[in-house]
Amino acid sequence: MTKDLTLTLHGAARTVTGSCHEFTLGDRRILVDCGLFQGSRTLEGLNAGAFGFNPAKVDAVILTHAHIDHSGLLPRLVAEGFTGRIWCTQPTADLLEYMLADAGRIQEADTARRNRRRDRAGEDPFDPLYTEADAIAAWGQACPVELEEWFEPAPGIRARLWNAGHILGSASVELEAGGVRVLCSGDLGPDNKAFHADPEGPSGFDHVLCESTYGDRTREPMTIAGRRKVLEAEIRGALARGGNLVIPTFALERTQELLLDIAELMHAGAIPNVPVFIDSPLASQATRVFEKHAAELQDFTREQTFKQPGFHFVESVQESIRLNSVSGAIIMAASGMCEAGRIRHHLVHNLHKREATVLFVGYQAEGSLGRVILEGAGRVRISGEDVMVRATIRRIDSYSAHADQGELLDWISARAPIAGSLFLVHGEQGALEALRQLAQSRELGGTIVTPEIGESYVLPPAAPARRIKTGRTDLTEALGRDWQNSYAEFVTGLKRELSRIEDERERQKAVEAMRKVLDSYTHFRREKHGKRHH
Repeated sequence: MTKDLTLTLHGAARTVTGSCHEFTLGDRRILVDCGLFQGSRTLEGLNAGAFGFNPAKVDAVILTHAHIDHSGLLPRLVAEGFTGRIWCTQPTADLLEYMLADAGRIQEADTARRNRRRDRAGEDPFDPLYTEADAIAAWGQACPVELEEWFEPAPGIRARLWNAGHILGSASVELEAGGVRVLCSGDLGPDNKAFHADPEGPSGFDHVLCESTYGDRTREPMTIAGRRKVLEAEIRGALARGGNLVIPTFALERTQELLLDIAELMHAGAIPNVPVFIDSPLASQATRVFEKHAAELQDFTREQTFKQPGFHFVESVQESIRLNSVSGAIIMAASGMCEAGRIRHHLVHNLHKREATVLFVGYQAEGSLGRVILEGAGRVRISGEDVMVRATIRRIDSYSAHADQGELLDWISARAPIAGSLFLVHGEQGALEALRQLAQSRELGGTIVTPEIGESYVLPPAAPARRIKTGRTDLTEALGRDWQNSYAEFVTGLKRELSRIEDERERQKAVEAMRKVLDSYTHFRREKHGKRHH
């Protein structure tokens, strides 16, 4: 039996979600993260596909942090036979209780909503990816461990966690196995981030896996005071337009940072005391976890930061629906990429209003609804409805929880010398290539690899990684905009384009011409299928 340490990438390779890295040593197997894919419908479809391993054969999971693109498939992993421990920091374990349960409820609610859609009448119903009960069972397997303390997730494999500076409880994972030292960055936070110290970690590894989300982006240096001035200008501009300011936000960390800054701006009289609705039960729960860990957080200056009179935490669906009638308020709701949750409801009721503003404060994955809106779509399709985009669309990068290009390069340099290989993961193609070229120029040692999903590598000591299995060839179309993005874009503009044809008969001809194209394609496929079976 081979005792080589091997790595297989099951997600977050040439895309930014679905983080799941499998390490094996002989018959021992651990995962670093087990997250949901988010983005296009095709990419999200991977969540329901078979795992690239037997969950019952996994000894342990080491979780870098609680974000769903790193933790969101844990309930399914447990439901399919994983019985080991999920090692993580105490704050991550505390957050996981709420994050996973909320994800299970969203899976059940979104599936029920899709099955009720009129355009799916008569079709086979969807099943949820997992349930709230599955999620609670997964959280029950969490095993908290302190930063920088060694533990043994499986015989022959040692590990310890280092502060990653990304969100509450986030960590990088150091592994020692088979005489090889490996470091998985997890998601890395930027310098001068609210609440957390800058990322830390040792140096001199055989192999390093580094996230590359903003590998092609350099931000202007920004202090917290400067960030608040930018937010102040956006809030004042939005309120001057007269409508609501809708902020798609991540319930964990981004919401708390925004509340911290809004509270400070209101306290200083920089913005009016307008009502702020936090329409996310998960954000309320996550905020309570922040308060529990207040002693560990930087910039948490006042005990009442999250308890301002103008802050209204919205719990029930009925309360959320009542927000349809408000105007001139700030509405914060998840999800941050607009792919699920209550934000979609608020977009339906605000996007078409010229006086409304939608402010993006986080990363929008390629193919996600948030990315489509941000890139200037005139119409979008939300839960089967066509919605005009008349609202002012704004974006600020000051709240990014990810290190930018320069900060990533500095983090990699601090891990040097790298005797074997540097793997660039968790990034889109442009970001990966830009970071690869700059990392190459720094001569940090070893080779640089931008792996694909499904690839496997042997990780030898003090030597470059060797690929032993090629990646999946069926994922090219999933990693970015897919046919469903194109379909939504086409359908939402179709009626308007047809209405511009003034002559009724010409309009009918246009419809018939499109029908002929579809019929000819169907005929072509049938002929091709018939020839294949002769």
